[in-house]
Amino acid sequence: MNLIDLTAISPIDGRYRSKVSELDKFFSEFALIKYRVLVEVEYFIQLCEINLPALKNIDKKRYVDLRNIYNNFSLIDAERIKNIESTTNHDVKAVEYFLREKFTELNLSPYNEFIHFGLTSQDINNTATPLLLKEAMLNVYFPLIAELVNDLSVLVENWKNISMLARTHGQPASPTKLGKEINVFVERIKVQMLQIKTIPFSAKFGGATGNFNAHYVAYPSIDWVKFGNDFVNHTLGLSRSQTTTQIEHYDNLAALFDGLKRINTILIDLDRDFWTYISMEYFKQKIKKDEVGSSAMPHKVNPIDFENSEGNLGFANAIFEHLSAKLPISRLQRDLTDSTVLRNVGVPFAHTILAIKSLQKGLSKLVLNEKAIKADLEDNWSVVAEAIQTILRREGFENPYNELKKLTRTNEMITKEAIQHFIETLNVSENIKKELHNITPFNYTGIN
Repeated sequence: MNLIDLTAISPIDGRYRSKVSELDKFFSEFALIKYRVLVEVEYFIQLCEINLPALKNIDKKRYVDLRNIYNNFSLIDAERIKNIESTTNHDVKAVEYFLREKFTELNLSPYNEFIHFGLTSQDINNTATPLLLKEAMLNVYFPLIAELVNDLSVLVENWKNISMLARTHGQPASPTKLGKEINVFVERIKVQMLQIKTIPFSAKFGGATGNFNAHYVAYPSIDWVKFGNDFVNHTLGLSRSQTTTQIEHYDNLAALFDGLKRINTILIDLDRDFWTYISMEYFKQKIKKDEVGSSAMPHKVNPIDFENSEGNLGFANAIFEHLSAKLPISRLQRDLTDSTVLRNVGVPFAHTILAIKSLQKGLSKLVLNEKAIKADLEDNWSVVAEAIQTILRREGFENPYNELKKLTRTNEMITKEAIQHFIETLNVSENIKKELHNITPFNYTGIN
């Protein structure tokens, strides 16, 4: 069968493709090939810029033509490279041979031997991959997270005055504000984002074993370390690792994946909280006329967006975990296990993007049910016991904790009337009694 949405093995390339299609330009095979071409072309231009004797006659005006090779890179170009690879059985060498053809078309064939000059394939892979990752983060991930934080921040503001029963260990606890509880997640995400943005997009560039052996033997008078730093750090906008084997050691890449995994874990926590609030009827969900909640139970409106988000975040984290644990490990100066693993780097990104969009959709469907929230507070007057015993402690009342424990540790519902009666039995001043009477589950919410 031909590859279409219905025949794709992965749901990312099938069922969910329309929701993550913006990742094509960064994580597809086409994208990886294009970024390799970009690196090879920019490397050749950089060699021209240091005035190698063999390249000194190239007119700088030709740089536009050279850059157009990747700026105008097409599916036909990518298919040509794949065709070459079917013979070479080497993906990066196929890019080199493709560029030789392009140089011939541009009347630059005398300079063909300086395409991929002195390099190994990992000088290309370990610059192309962090470059596409960086641009995916800047163009897709960071903006989407910013949108999510903004969505949550709007809810924080809208619900900042909604008193709500808190639950610790699943049991009624000191009341809080709904807006504040959502703001917990806003702050957690922001803190992790600040950490992620400090992680460099590291790249390896230094020849077959990281020592510029071939470069140095050909042109020993050139400072190749400086050249490599200038090329990677300034031309490509990455951060060159100074001491490497044949491959990047991936430590910072692992840190990035661990950071993304932490944010995903925070979002799983958020998904589960909203799922639970919906089950408690603190929220209803906007209903679309023709949608079906259950194939058997017509009344149901399931919290499927939060469930979809949680499932995809968990799947993404499993892959991020493998990437961060595996990539920094390579036998001696190089083995090939990183290559096949890195080809899957777009998969956890896609599941993460899909999950965030599902979460946003779930948030957009929420309808606050203040009646249920207020009823829960009204049914749990026992939560003001903490406040009462704390004020009694302040006043030097003997063992107030035990007095409140006797009152509230019962299978009977503690009502407003029971609390008020208890206050009246206390041997304290009328002013203190008045202070205690003013405490309710609706206003005992602390600072938030």
